[in-house]
Amino acid sequence: MSSQVYFTKKITPESLIKVYQALKIDLPGKVGIKVSTGEDGAKGYLKADLIAPFVKKINGTIIECNTAYPGARTNTKNHTEVAKKHGFTSFADVDIMDADGDFKIPFSKGKHLKYDLVGEHFKKYDSIVNLAHGKGHAMGGFGANLKNQSIGIASRKGKAYIHSCGKTTSPRFCWISKHDQIDFIESMAEAATAVADYLKEQGKPIVYITVMNALSVDCDCDSKQGDPVMADLGIVASLDPVANDQAFIDLIWASKDPGAKKLQERIDSRLGREILPYAEKLGLGSREYKLVEI
Repeated sequence: MSSQVYFTKKITPESLIKVYQALKIDLPGKVGIKVSTGEDGAKGYLKADLIAPFVKKINGTIIECNTAYPGARTNTKNHTEVAKKHGFTSFADVDIMDADGDFKIPFSKGKHLKYDLVGEHFKKYDSIVNLAHGKGHAMGGFGANLKNQSIGIASRKGKAYIHSCGKTTSPRFCWISKHDQIDFIESMAEAATAVADYLKEQGKPIVYITVMNALSVDCDCDSKQGDPVMADLGIVASLDPVANDQAFIDLIWASKDPGAKKLQERIDSRLGREILPYAEKLGLGSREYKLVEI
């Protein structure tokens, strides 16, 4: 069964609100908006002037977790400083969700992970907006809603667990664990599915939005993130994260921009597109969708 994906070519504060409203869903209670705050030195993270009106409109809190890799966001104090530097604290509260530890979400569907480790504060939120920046990624090939829901929502230890494909929760040792690339791609899909299953069990809604701008081959977690390699594509929104990520991929492959080949090469060199059929197999969503332009 195909899912609805709403699409606008415009990337403005107004169009972001409009594409969200097309989903026709109410987000009750305390709303957490998962956005990458961007590594110190990165360029492509979603900027305050673009997302602030939307965040204010739904009275959302920016939610994040600390990083497993060495950098400026490995602990709550420094991470909060980076979020402030990048403008997020100027329009919303910022909650580093693993500031007080993490909790396990059991997971029995997968091949690699037995659970997901997410920030303890994730429990506080009644509704979630997965607001992703679409771009490339050095390890996963590309980053959009599935990455934002797996590595993004995972605690620091949880990130290590995903990166090591279930072998360790140690940020020190996860980078030297041995595994095939496809195992890492599938581990991300498993973590994203665990989060979705948890929210469904709790009766908490989640919506998915990807802003496809500043399309570099590098992630916003890269302090030396390169410049965009192709023109902006727009914004997609859906209640289905697999469909939304598939639409992002399809728009890249349909683009006639010469630079799109660089992003395609990054994605396929990391087996990035393989996350989609595996996530579909896990029941996270559908790769079949109807693109509705607004």
